[in-house]
Amino acid sequence: MGARKHIAAEQLKEARKNLFFAKLKGCPSSPRKMRYVVDMIRGMEVNRALGVLKFSNKQAAKDVEKLLRSAIANWEQKNDRKAEDGELYVSRVFVDPGVTMKRMRPAPQGRGYRIRKRSNHVTLFVDAKNNDEK
Repeated sequence: MGARKHIAAEQLKEARKNLFFAKLKGCPSSPRKMRYVVDMIRGMEVNRALGVLKFSNKQAAKDVEKLLRSAIANWEQKNDRKAEDGELYVSRVFVDPGVTMKRMRPAPQGRGYRIRKRSNHVTLFVDAKNNDEK
């Protein structure tokens, strides 16, 4: 690796030490359906967000709940302590489209209809409220 790329990689690594996030890649649901769930919890305190996701009827809510628990665990691991009530909140969360599997479905008169099985990638950032006040 060249020197310039090495320096850029080190700077990126240093910047990520202050970020607490979790990623879910290749989730087998469409990005549009996942964004409905993600929009419900954006900016919420984590305990309240976990409650909203637990009692949601959407299938994607289970995946986002697991991802949120992972992000909280990442925050606790990097800070060497447990998160207190009301301390953490969902600072950023976004959904990107993943790979689309193309399949064929039989149609009348020897034709075939295309089926697109979509997937998505979710990235969820948590942050402590006292970090914003500093």
